[in-house]
Amino acid sequence: MSAAIHPSAFVSAKAEIGNNVTIGQCAVIEDNVIIGDDCRIAPFASVKQYTRMGKGNIVHSYAMIGGIPQDLKFKGEESYLEIGDNNSIREFSSLHRGTEGGGGVTRIGSNNLIMAYCHIAHDCKLGDHIVMSNGATLAGHVEMFDHSIIGGLSAVHQFVRIGRFAFIGGMTGIAKDLPPYMMAVGARAGIHGPNVVGLRRLRLSGDTIKGIRSAFRCIWHSEMGRREALDKIETEMGSVPEVMEIINFVRESPRGVLHAVRASEVKDEEI
Repeated sequence: MSAAIHPSAFVSAKAEIGNNVTIGQCAVIEDNVIIGDDCRIAPFASVKQYTRMGKGNIVHSYAMIGGIPQDLKFKGEESYLEIGDNNSIREFSSLHRGTEGGGGVTRIGSNNLIMAYCHIAHDCKLGDHIVMSNGATLAGHVEMFDHSIIGGLSAVHQFVRIGRFAFIGGMTGIAKDLPPYMMAVGARAGIHGPNVVGLRRLRLSGDTIKGIRSAFRCIWHSEMGRREALDKIETEMGSVPEVMEIINFVRESPRGVLHAVRASEVKDEEI
């Protein structure tokens, strides 16, 4: 089936449009754009040049994807925004292309929900099944791993990594890496403990959850140094894949990881 393009839409002759694509009134599709099958571009949305998207994506009204990076080092070089399949990009969100300094590509995976007014800056890398709530903002070069969630009106500093199944509460500022399975909240966020709700949804075994909780206490609330704590946890629970994921994430962190809030401020159910 060919595309259904509203007469008032502007679609460049240099764009590649897949089958069963719908493009609404006054939408703009620029040069050198690739839109896969079964996508829907809602009225007044814009898809800028050098954007490539897979199948089944929905770009809602007034969203702008593939914009020029907000980076003074950008001098108009050819760079890309690459989007996977089955993403929902809601109203007034903005997703920007990469820069030469970040490899030239901003990359979004598949099955993500990017709610209204979100911003994804240049050179970010997002995995799959991620949720960004209304007004969440990622600075340049941020990496979010699969199934991570960021609450509304939260902001993530450039070059920060957000691990798998991590949870960021609303109105939170993230300045350092947030390891997998952890939860962070606060204007200058600290780790409150494991993302208990997320762990339950994963239906992890009791021993695995216990291991994650023990790793959190040892790494962030013991008197040991960071390296000693990581070695101890690896010796005692290195056979648990999720625990090793946390250990490796912390060891490999170029910016360092978030601190933990004081133990007296953490509720029992959070850890």
